[in-house]
Amino acid sequence: MNIAVLGSGFIARFYADSLQAQRTKDSLISVYSRNIDKAKKFAEDYKLSFFSNDMDEVCSRADVDAVVISLPNNLHEAAVAACAKAKKHVLCTKPLGRNAAEAKRMLDMVEEAGIMGGYLEDLCYTPKFMKSLKAVKDGNIGKVLWAKSREAHPGPHSDWFWDHEQSGGGAMVDLGCHCVEIARNYIGKQIRPVEVMCWAATQVHPIQAEDSGIGLVKYANGAIGQFEVSWCFRGGMDLRDEVMGTEGTIWLNNFLRTGFEMFSTGKGGYVAEKAESSSGWLFPVGDEVHELGYTNMFTDMFNAIENKTEPLETFYDGYVVNAILDACYASAASGKWEPVQISDWRGDQTNDYGSNFASYDDDHYLIKKEILPSGEHKLILKHKVTGEVTARDV
Repeated sequence: MNIAVLGSGFIARFYADSLQAQRTKDSLISVYSRNIDKAKKFAEDYKLSFFSNDMDEVCSRADVDAVVISLPNNLHEAAVAACAKAKKHVLCTKPLGRNAAEAKRMLDMVEEAGIMGGYLEDLCYTPKFMKSLKAVKDGNIGKVLWAKSREAHPGPHSDWFWDHEQSGGGAMVDLGCHCVEIARNYIGKQIRPVEVMCWAATQVHPIQAEDSGIGLVKYANGAIGQFEVSWCFRGGMDLRDEVMGTEGTIWLNNFLRTGFEMFSTGKGGYVAEKAESSSGWLFPVGDEVHELGYTNMFTDMFNAIENKTEPLETFYDGYVVNAILDACYASAASGKWEPVQISDWRGDQTNDYGSNFASYDDDHYLIKKEILPSGEHKLILKHKVTGEVTARDV
């Protein structure tokens, strides 16, 4: 498969590194950048046959099969329009849009053009996440009740992230989009997000948007998704997930403390994304593009194109994420629970998912079973009719 990339900055280079690392039968052949000098440099670095500062020219080339968008958020819609016009499969970096309205227009474009729209949500493809998600789907931890995701670091690299108009927001749209989609996967994408409660603030940086945020997303089955995001965290990039189910718990530490530590006097170079220092005790990452999910992500995307199936993360997912984030911004402004507005919901229509209560026998619910320090086994039971709570030794 021949691939064109739109953009020549930080994330474009991460994408290029992963595209040239795992699926060798795919070829990155061309690049677009608004700055022709940067396009030329990118093409030289990755040995590409074509570069241009004309987006339509790159997208419409006959030798291009798919286009990867790695542009600022405010340029995503125009880039998707160019791909739809050229009938080229399109993979777009997160967030899909600055808001749900933009994301819905992009979703409609790809569906009307009959092309695949892949949502490049890399943190839903990390090796740890994919293995933990399989464990959840296999029933290892029972029904998911609560899924929490945290991403915090000292702030993004490029200037446009800090501009509210270009980015569409601050830390919530930049980092919260990851966290929201991680929780959706654990809880179940077919379960409708109903409403959100969110706090956001500008704690440190002189910007219009928020640099910190915490949110709760309530789902129709009673589960809660929680995110914590910040551009104020010092010490690197902190990526952690927690999942609590009726039968078990999962904890993930994806990046900051992964078992690889190194001390340096500072004579080396790049350590890891968002690392704030090159001296002292450092936390490198063994294979950064793989650990952050990029290689698995592109493998899934291109396999989906070849097999004419949907990838694990689609433009529809990107639209739902944007709709949840819209409600988060509304809640941060109102201080109230705000509804999630999804005009094209494609998941479960039911709001009746039954009870989580476990029965002990025909007459009793089981509240708890435990072994005491004495070695005795004890049950805490509740009568289904009278509501009486009793203890029983077994």
